[in-house]
Amino acid sequence: MPQIKTGIVVSGKMQKTVVVKVSTKVKHRLYKKLITKTKKFKAHDEIGVKIGQKVKIIETRPISKDIHFKVVEVLT
Repeated sequence: MPQIKTGIVVSGKMQKTVVVKVSTKVKHRLYKKLITKTKKFKAHDEIGVKIGQKVKIIETRPISKDIHFKVVEVLT
């Protein structure tokens, strides 16, 4: 089952590739405080999204060395 993530586009300078920042909230195991962890994923973009849009990405076969996700839809 492929992973589905939602995030915000932070860069679109490459051809047909965008960088998506995905944030998740994790509880600290000792202090029990919520921590926001962020990770950036490169995703293949056929739709033509802009910086700042919220998108849904899905895991796919490797398209290149770094690109393992594809933009499925624009949420906002």
